[in-house]
Amino acid sequence: MKVFITILALAVAAASAAPSTGMVHPKDLTTTKKGIEGRITNGYPAYEGKAPYTVGLGFSGNGGGWWCGGSIIGNTWVLTAEHCSGSAESVTVYFGATWRTNAQYTHWVSRNDMINHNSADIALIRIPHVDFWSMVNKVELPSYNDRYNDYNGAWAVACGWGGTYDGSPLPDWLQCADLQIISNSECANYYGTGLIQDKIICIRVVDGKGTCQGDSGGPLVTHDGNKLVGVTNFVPAAGCQSGGPAGFARVTYHLDWIRDNTGISY
Repeated sequence: MKVFITILALAVAAASAAPSTGMVHPKDLTTTKKGIEGRITNGYPAYEGKAPYTVGLGFSGNGGGWWCGGSIIGNTWVLTAEHCSGSAESVTVYFGATWRTNAQYTHWVSRNDMINHNSADIALIRIPHVDFWSMVNKVELPSYNDRYNDYNGAWAVACGWGGTYDGSPLPDWLQCADLQIISNSECANYYGTGLIQDKIICIRVVDGKGTCQGDSGGPLVTHDGNKLVGVTNFVPAAGCQSGGPAGFARVTYHLDWIRDNTGISY
């Protein structure tokens, strides 16, 4: 958890196409770089109930424990990133929290209820049935009518807690940041066309505002229509605030997979 871990499989496959920069999972970012904090960077504190679909995910596995985010997409389903759940033996889901570990309630889930995508950085967690109210609610997926919408230029909000920074054990208040989605061609100018494919959606990082350590798996939700369009996947290996785009799994690309596993579609 204290070292950079690049996405080796992608990096090897795209070595000839990618520029000198790389990408890293936010959960694996080092916290020793000055100015980089383990949460949404340069965002704003969320008021209670702002993002009731956001859950905290405390994973446990052979490598110890790690923190990610996720999104409630139905009464019994959470969507997150595969690099969060792939090696996990269990996860504690924190529902309705604003202060990171002070949840309205929690559920423990074993790996038997985790469904990891075999070729993309996206995953599902089957949860015990939860009732919806102001502090705990679902976010809708894009409809099938929007499956080819690239959302280029649209504004969206990302929320998360991340881990604490500089080794501090204290939790963070939920942070959110308003971010602008960019075209894949603009994102590929930074990472290379081999890494930025149709299943990825990117946001522009301006003034260091973006996702960071511990935000992995968390939501990217459009301002217009409040649709979940992204799942936090990666940031530049140079650091969250280095100016490179942040990347997300493109939810519209995975609508069939989500429907086939959960029955949820619009």
